[in-house]
Amino acid sequence: MASYNKVLLMGNLTRDPQLKYLPSQTAVVDFGVACNRKYKTQSGEQKEEVTFVDCSAFGRTAEVINQYFTKGKPIFIEGRLRFEQWEDKQGGGKRSRLSVHVDNFQFIGGREGGGGGGGGAEMGGDEQSRAARGPARPAPSAPPPPAAAAEQPFPEEAQFKEDDIPF
Repeated sequence: MASYNKVLLMGNLTRDPQLKYLPSQTAVVDFGVACNRKYKTQSGEQKEEVTFVDCSAFGRTAEVINQYFTKGKPIFIEGRLRFEQWEDKQGGGKRSRLSVHVDNFQFIGGREGGGGGGGGAEMGGDEQSRAARGPARPAPSAPPPPAAAAEQPFPEEAQFKEDDIPF
C-alpha cells in the first residue's frame, strides 16, 4: 500500500531555535511553531485556536534557521511527521509525541525595520541542491514583481477572499 507523509505549516516561532551538533558534526536545530486558526461557530461567534508544533531541521538548513530566526518570527515550513517514543525515566512509562522533520522552509515577511515584501529565499532539499544554490541569504526587502495575467490561475474578479471560505 502506498503512503505519503507531507506537512506544510506557516506560523510564528514560539521560542528561539536551539542549535546542537551530533557526534558526526551534523547541525541540528529544534524550535517550536504556533499556527493560528480563526473560525466562526454555528452561533456566529468568532473563535481562534492555536496549535503548537515541535520542529527539527538538520545540516545547513538548521544553521540558517538558527542564524536568521528568533522567537516570534514567521516561517513557512515543509516537512514530514515523525513519531517518537521513549521510556519515561521517572515513572518508567512509555511516552510519545509527534514532531515535524523540516525538509524546506521559506522566509515570510520583510526584514526588520524594512518595508513589506514576501519571502523569496528557500532552503532545504538534498545536499547537492543546497550546495548548488550557494550560501543562504536573508529575504529580499522588496516584493517580487506582479505576475503576468497569463500566469494567474483565475481572472482577478474570481479570486476568493478569506471570508468567502465557509470553514
